[in-house]
Amino acid sequence: MDIILLERVEKLGSIGDVVTVKNGYARNFLLPNKKALRANAANKKVFESNRAQIEADNEVKRKDAEQASGNVDGKQIVLIRASSASGQLYGSVSVRDIVEALNADNANIEKSMVILEKPIKTIGVFEVRVRLHPEVSVNVQVNVARSDDEAELQKDGIDVIAQMFEDDQAELAAAALSPENEDDGEAEAADTEEASDEAATEETEESTEDKE
Repeated sequence: MDIILLERVEKLGSIGDVVTVKNGYARNFLLPNKKALRANAANKKVFESNRAQIEADNEVKRKDAEQASGNVDGKQIVLIRASSASGQLYGSVSVRDIVEALNADNANIEKSMVILEKPIKTIGVFEVRVRLHPEVSVNVQVNVARSDDEAELQKDGIDVIAQMFEDDQAELAAAALSPENEDDGEAEAADTEEASDEAATEETEESTEDKE
């Protein structure tokens, strides 16, 4: 379907561009959300007669979005979630979760503004884009952790899961070098040496009997 864009649409074009899109995309998204008009003769005339006003309205909205961006850009929100030992969440972080956390911090955004490229399913810090206007986008950080303490560590750039793995390895290494394990090792060595001596004695006795 050929359409006339009423605002900039990412990967399609800017105001006034006539582009071809799939029918479903036009009918289910662009047309009902007033982002475009069908590119027929009547609509082209209507658009051209109102083009100046459409562009002026867009400019006002763009400036408002730029002003609002200062209250959103660079924000970091913390979401506490349960996860497995490997950091895999029991569920996932949704757009609604992000919007609610941002708005609790006075961001004043809508769900349609959050661009979540893929579901967040592990703990960690993630960059998420927020589109305040077709021409104004900012980034926020979503800090997903199992506790406030872990969130603080992640905020400082520490990989909590990797740190846990290193700590576990260090504990195992320390346990292997503990006095108890050293005593066990000495005892095993003594038993081995004793067994070797007994075997050597038996072999000597057998050799003497053979000679007789």
